[in-house]
Amino acid sequence: MNTFPLLTCIVFLPLACGLAGLAVQRQPNQVRILCLVSLLAELALLLAIPGMTGYSELHLREDFTWIAPLHVRYTLAMDGFSYVMAILTVFLGGLGILASWREIEHQVAGFHALLMASLTSALGVFLAQDVFLFYLFWELQLVPMFFLIGRYGHEERRQAATKFVLFSIAGGLPLLLAVIQLMLTRTDLSLTALTAMPPTPAVQHWLFAAFLLAFAVKTPLVPVHTWLPDAHTQAPTAGSLLLAGVLLKTGAYAILRWALPLFPQTAGVVAPWLAGIGVLGLFYASWIALAQTDLKRLVAYSSVAHMGMIMLGLAADTLLSLSGAVLQMISHALTTGGLFIMVGMLVERTGSREFSVFAGMWKRMPIFGAFFLFFAMAAAGLPGLSQFVGEIMILMGSFAAWPVLTSLALGGLVVGLVYILKMVHATLYGPVNESPDIEFVDLCPREIAVLAPLALAVLWLGLHPSSVLDFVNGPLLTLAAAVPK
Repeated sequence: MNTFPLLTCIVFLPLACGLAGLAVQRQPNQVRILCLVSLLAELALLLAIPGMTGYSELHLREDFTWIAPLHVRYTLAMDGFSYVMAILTVFLGGLGILASWREIEHQVAGFHALLMASLTSALGVFLAQDVFLFYLFWELQLVPMFFLIGRYGHEERRQAATKFVLFSIAGGLPLLLAVIQLMLTRTDLSLTALTAMPPTPAVQHWLFAAFLLAFAVKTPLVPVHTWLPDAHTQAPTAGSLLLAGVLLKTGAYAILRWALPLFPQTAGVVAPWLAGIGVLGLFYASWIALAQTDLKRLVAYSSVAHMGMIMLGLAADTLLSLSGAVLQMISHALTTGGLFIMVGMLVERTGSREFSVFAGMWKRMPIFGAFFLFFAMAAAGLPGLSQFVGEIMILMGSFAAWPVLTSLALGGLVVGLVYILKMVHATLYGPVNESPDIEFVDLCPREIAVLAPLALAVLWLGLHPSSVLDFVNGPLLTLAAAVPK
């Protein structure tokens, strides 16, 4: 147990700094700098934690009585799994601020307050250990993201934001009923206690369905994914970055951390169906991506495909497949995040997201072209980069359980390679767009500073995946053992 509320500071520091920015809202640059510095400080703090607590026994915990009549406690905990997700969240939040430095010119303080609130809600999801506290952070994610899309997005932002909220509420209401049922029948609502005494199989079925529906919407899994392409397409760059890099990951994280160990018997029964849905999503989204002419929409459908692959790894529930799924979650956040940022840079320059506008871009913007090709190849699973490691671990970890499904997933990855090559060819090569109305200007130092850390992280994880696996393998081994095979 911590004597200093370190985890509380980690969760709420972004929100506090975002609200502090409202006090200097007439000075937009001061708001940006305040939020960026606070996230850099938090990232430094997170990186220092293993040195303070012990690298191999990373486990921090805070536990206080909160609402005694309802048995609700304020319980936060951090193990290696939640630790790497917290680092990812703060890292992408800082890059989101840098990427939006010139994109957002109006109501800057409000934008940053919403962005920082979104980070706090995600950090809460990753660290909460009481089921009611987890539900609060889970639902709080809706509010800042709704306004980020609805107020700062593109031309059809209100429709996209409304669709995002409706889908999330439709998934969240059954989750609320399931949480209430647990609160009525248990006196200890901690994850540890609930995992130790699972409900009877008859009750597990509908509780698992309620939890899974909410998490599947957020992940998203086919067929409850249709809000995602619209939300990605209409969101500002930082919104797309946080959607792909953080909010989708809270769905996969929640399936692994809450749904599978709380309801192990049901999870074991439906695991093949979940794997099938994951492979179906991989094929379906890859096929739809092939037909896109909007660059941002293609990247959005690629996210659905990648999350299908992650679902296959989670459903297989072996240490190898779970480790691969976590690596894939991080890699997808980095590579797709990089692509979304670069699409945002193109929109700033051209006002368009259509492939035909960007033809021959390599000759006009060689630095941009090099980064774009790097992230595209990373998304395609090029050996030596992070995505390859995660994919190969998922395939190897799932093959023993479901050889046919795993072989089909390999076919889905091939379809994914086709749409990536189509995207690269249509944007970087071919006849140069000679339109006098569009000025293609290569990356400035700020934009290089945004993309370079992402690229280095992709390369680092591809060459040294144990830097993540050393943290997550212990917690994942416990989670894998919770579900009967």
